[in-house]
This record gives sequence, structure tokens and C-alpha cells, in this order.
Amino acid sequence: MDLFNSALGRNITFIRPAYFIISGLTGIPNINYYYMFFFFVYIVSVLGNTAVMAIIYLDHKLRTPKYVEVFNLAFVDLFGSSALVPKVIDIFLFNHPNIPYRDCLTFLFFCYTCLCMQSFNLVALAYDRLVAIIFPLHYGVKVTHRFMLSLIAAFWALVIIVLIITVGLITRLSFCESVVINSYFCDHGQIYRLACNDNTPSFVAGLLFLVLIFWLPLVFILLSYLYIGFTLSKVATVQEGIKAIKTCTAHLSLVVIYFIPLLMTFTLMEKIHPNARIINLSLTSVIPPMLNPIIYVLQTQEIKESVKSLIKSLGNSKYI
Repeated sequence: MDLFNSALGRNITFIRPAYFIISGLTGIPNINYYYMFFFFVYIVSVLGNTAVMAIIYLDHKLRTPKYVEVFNLAFVDLFGSSALVPKVIDIFLFNHPNIPYRDCLTFLFFCYTCLCMQSFNLVALAYDRLVAIIFPLHYGVKVTHRFMLSLIAAFWALVIIVLIITVGLITRLSFCESVVINSYFCDHGQIYRLACNDNTPSFVAGLLFLVLIFWLPLVFILLSYLYIGFTLSKVATVQEGIKAIKTCTAHLSLVVIYFIPLLMTFTLMEKIHPNARIINLSLTSVIPPMLNPIIYVLQTQEIKESVKSLIKSLGNSKYI
């Protein structure tokens, strides 16, 4: 970040606080019960995503491009929950609201990295379903291991570059008044609004960030399913259409639980109480990582068969 700021001029002095104070959940009644729920969700998320990663790793039948992306989704969910939840519990439950300046920016970077990758993972899975249904004969050519790994790597690189710029813009802000962040973590929007110098670059970066990680992925996913529906209506029977859509149920479920709460929050942001906004956003951060592995285990036939096979093999090994 020092190199970033040196490009702005050597004589610029920024007022950086020793710490920020995260206060988003402190005034909510009976908040301790929420922490207990938060911790329960985290444990289920860790166990579920670890299980999905282990199943895909152990079963060679699942070494397909689609499940490479599912593995990455499980990794991102596990990484994101572990980056967010323990720190949130430490801040609020153990009364450690002060977080050092650099630690706060690091916290922001990792939380937003995982949030972005969740969105882009859904884009990759949407593309996989689009090609599998519309171009089934060319699926093995269009969606290969190399292609999927390259796509995942490109998403990671894009997210990291965008967030380095976003965090770099925050380091050029001066904080000469309040250092209280009204959120449950080091939220980008809440931080740059505390600045006492010009925060326009961070504001613009926030808007571009929202378009990049929310609107563009959502539009792509919606258009892909509209195209799937339109194509099936022209060339497939009702039974074939239903069978094709069933292969998308797991992905569609992930899209709904990820995008709908965020869409409601962004749409009704000015009409809902700040506490309700904070709770809704915090739940949006932890509920999808918990539900994603459950949905894939329950709704994906390949994983259900893999789980049964692994359980059967473990049961047989006891008698050897």
C-alpha cells in the first residue's frame, strides 16, 4: 500500500487512526442468542463444506469440470466463514470492538474476496449448466478441466486485483473525526463514509464493485436461464424440459439464497431499520455457506450416490 500511496505524491499526509471501533451489533436486544446461532451456523458450514471437499477429492468419478467448480465453491465458503465468523464473535461476544487499522483493512480484504468469489462461482456453474443443456454434444469440448481451472484462476485474479485497488483507495483517506464503524465487520461503505477528506474515488470504486460482483453476475445468470428456457420450449418435450431443469435445481437454489436477500437489502436500504439491515447482511454472509453443501448433497444425484458408496465402503472396511 505504501507503493500505491507514493504514486499519489510524496508530500501528501493522511490521518490514519490507530484502530477502528466496530459497533454494528452492540445495540440489538438479546444479541447473545444471535451469537449462539451465528456460532452454530459456522460449525455446520465448516463441517458441511469440509465434507463436500472430501467427497469430491475421494471419489474419482467426481473429478469433472463441474465438480472442480463445486470444490472451489466449498473452499470459498469454508474460507469465507472462517475469515468472518470467529472475528465477529471475538469482537462482540468478548467485548473486543477495537480493531487495529491495518487489521481492519486485512479483514475487509479477505471478507470481500470470499463474497466476490461466491458470486463468480455461481456464474461459472451457470455457464456449466448452459453448455450442458444447450450444447450437450459439445460439452466435453467446451467445458474441460483446463477451461474450468483457467476460469477459476481468472476470477481469483480479477477479485484480488480489484480489492487491492479498493483497499489502496481507503489508505489515501484521512480519518480525523469518528472511527466507529456501524456494521458487523470492516465494511467498505461504512469505512470510506467516515473519511474527512474527499472520498469520491472510494465511492466510485464501491459502485463499480457492486456492479461487478452483484449486478453483472446476476444478469448473466438470469439471461442464461432465460436462454435455456427459451431453447427448451422450442426443441424439447415437456418431459425432456423438466428433466433438464432438474439438473439445475441445486444451482438455482444457491442463486436464490445468495442473491435474493442482497437484492432485498439494496432495494429497501432506505426503508428498513439499520439494525435490520445489519442482521440481514450478516445472515447473508453466513447462511449460504451453510446451505450450499446441504443443497448439493441432497439435490445432486452424483454426490448422493458418492456419499452412499463411501459410507458402504467404510462399513465394509470394519469387517475386514
